[in-house]
Amino acid sequence: MYHSVHDDRDDPYRITVTPARLEAQLRWLRRRGLRGVGVRDLLAATARGEARRLVGLTFDDGYADFLDHAVPILQRHGCTATVFVLPGRLGGDNTWDELGPRKPLLTADGLCRAAAAGMEIASHGMRHVRLTDADDATLREEVHGSREHLRTLTGEFPVGFCYPYGEADARVTAAVRDAGYAYACAIDPGALSGVHALPRVHIGERDTAWRLHAKRRLHRLRRRTPAGLPTTWVRVS
Repeated sequence: MYHSVHDDRDDPYRITVTPARLEAQLRWLRRRGLRGVGVRDLLAATARGEARRLVGLTFDDGYADFLDHAVPILQRHGCTATVFVLPGRLGGDNTWDELGPRKPLLTADGLCRAAAAGMEIASHGMRHVRLTDADDATLREEVHGSREHLRTLTGEFPVGFCYPYGEADARVTAAVRDAGYAYACAIDPGALSGVHALPRVHIGERDTAWRLHAKRRLHRLRRRTPAGLPTTWVRVS
């Protein structure tokens, strides 16, 4: 699970990975015969029994630097990824992060360019609202509204959803499922399980080779993998 890819060192939430670090992390994957793909492709490969050497890569929030920095690096290593975007904030910034720094988000044009580069475009809600605290009307707008908005922008409904702040409960997961999403990503879904509560591992700037190795092994021990899904997941932040 990733978020931002940039050289900015002002990072109070530890959501930023430098381009050099991302390059090294993808090189680490490829040396082990693994290839990063978007979650939609990972699930399709799983259904065919062909996901053994694949790793799901996700980038939350839809930062503009995904297109500027992450996409070229992903393409250089023969990888793709899922970017979870906020159609209600296109061209805006991460105002939900009180401590800053302000990071620009993808514009509608940037979103379409990322899709044209082979990246999966999926929903992170409309405006990065904590859905477990949202009333029913807000929940519907965040879940259903963002899906409709992305269809208008890209020409197809998004397959995936990512819960803002990684938080979900039974009501929220039911809303996401009922809206028509085929899968949804959390961070640590707790008692929730299944394809609409997929767990991910946070990857940050400090994750060098030995930490990646440790996180991969630990994830297999700590996370309950939904039946039929591969045990290798990387959440890119």
